[in-house]
Amino acid sequence: MVPKIKLGSQGFEVSKQGLGCMGMSAFYGLPKPDADMIKLIHHAIESGVTFLDTSDLYGPHTNEILIGKALKGGMREKVQLATKFGIIYRDGKVEVRGDPAYVRSSCEASLKRLDVDCIDLYYVHRIDKRVPIEVTMGELKKLVEEGKIKYIGLSEASASTIRRAHAVHPITALQIEWSLFTRDVEEELIPTCRELGIGIVPYSPLGRGFLSAGPKLLEEASEGDIRKFYPRFQGDNLESNKLIYKKICEMATSKGCSPSQLALAWVHHQGDDVVPIPGTTKIDNFNDNVGALSVKLTPEEMSLLSSLAENVKGDRSIAMASTWKDADTPPLESWKAEGKIKYIGLSEASASTIRRAHAVHPITALQIEWSLFSRDVEEELIPTCRELGIGIVPYSPLGRGFLSVGPKLLEEASEGDVRKSYFPRFQGENLESNKIIYEKICEMATSKGCSPSQLALAWVHHQGDDVVPIPGTTKIDNFNDNIGALSVKLTPEEMSLLSSLGENVKGDRYVTMVSTWTDADTPPLEWWKAEG
Repeated sequence: MVPKIKLGSQGFEVSKQGLGCMGMSAFYGLPKPDADMIKLIHHAIESGVTFLDTSDLYGPHTNEILIGKALKGGMREKVQLATKFGIIYRDGKVEVRGDPAYVRSSCEASLKRLDVDCIDLYYVHRIDKRVPIEVTMGELKKLVEEGKIKYIGLSEASASTIRRAHAVHPITALQIEWSLFTRDVEEELIPTCRELGIGIVPYSPLGRGFLSAGPKLLEEASEGDIRKFYPRFQGDNLESNKLIYKKICEMATSKGCSPSQLALAWVHHQGDDVVPIPGTTKIDNFNDNVGALSVKLTPEEMSLLSSLAENVKGDRSIAMASTWKDADTPPLESWKAEGKIKYIGLSEASASTIRRAHAVHPITALQIEWSLFSRDVEEELIPTCRELGIGIVPYSPLGRGFLSVGPKLLEEASEGDVRKSYFPRFQGENLESNKIIYEKICEMATSKGCSPSQLALAWVHHQGDDVVPIPGTTKIDNFNDNIGALSVKLTPEEMSLLSSLGENVKGDRYVTMVSTWTDADTPPLEWWKAEG
């Protein structure tokens, strides 16, 4: 049987060799039949390889579902289950996320797909360089405290990121590519892990399979196998690496083992804190890999193999920016997140949406278009806000500027001013009718000894003490004029007269009212299927 070891310093016991499950569902050709893969997984467990590795990226999602199926019937209790989050591959684009909301939603989704109550080891698959690692770790720590995950791991993290993460909550394992073909981790990452008591989980310990099958790997690669595009498997790099593989084969023959076993034995001999997770889709290859645990290497043989590896040509990845070499995160003090906003508002929300939102967290303000020219909000939205104690912030309280300067607004509008073409009330017959309303407002303003802008803004201010209009301008003179509105007093009769003028405005306020509160209801909560 495969021996067990403690991975990291938190007491997590795993099999000395694990099973990488990615290739069963993704990246190395078409997905393999579930029945065959479940048979392989069960065979691995019966053989003592109980440390299973997956990710929500693989498929995406289908690999976790496969593992979940394989763990039915009492198998869950026999394994140590690791999965990962953080990489989103959609429409040919890759995004990395480590913000708290995504951490939590990813975990919840993985628990459902795996059909388990707890994930043993939950890795940050790649580092989100926009989010301080302390923020990501803070949410993971909460998941540990809630019993949803037992241990936390990182993958492709820089030494600095590892240290900062470990200071928030102990890191149990670093998953990193490490093999005879990939040794860049030895100078900085491995010493950092050992200093902090972090276990090391080498993925692709067989050089993406090249150390098992050599050039045949590429010759027989099926459609969809991304290994064909790796720099070390191209042109002169490939020719040079074939020679290294040939020497490994010769040494394996002299040792009475396979090239895979020799290459894996080299990884195992790196230390008792190292647990490689070679992947395969074939039982024969799995058995061969397990045989590596019986291969003993002398210091001289280790040295010889290491010297061969120093001559490997070509980068291990098409984009090295997605590796530990570019995986530092911003300082914690740069983070603007929880606690960084004081109040919540809505804009152009329907009454139903306002009520539902307010039931989750108090809404402080509704921003809505409200002016003598836009009064559709008065029947439903304003009463709803007042019932719930929500402030009202009218935008465009001067009717997009028309209540300030009238038709001159359009005559002098510069190129790119959407008011010329986007607003129906400033077109054709609507415009002609609205000019007359503006003229009457001007007459009334003259009699009041104020400007049309001040009169129109005063009407908004007189709607109530819960109303705070936000007129915009680019000129100091206009700003000063707008401020003057606060000094304009209107009698009930004047308010009534202005309101009656406003009732005759012609034309919608937008070309399409779909983007307004009149079409802003949302689906019921129970309909929501979150990511994953």
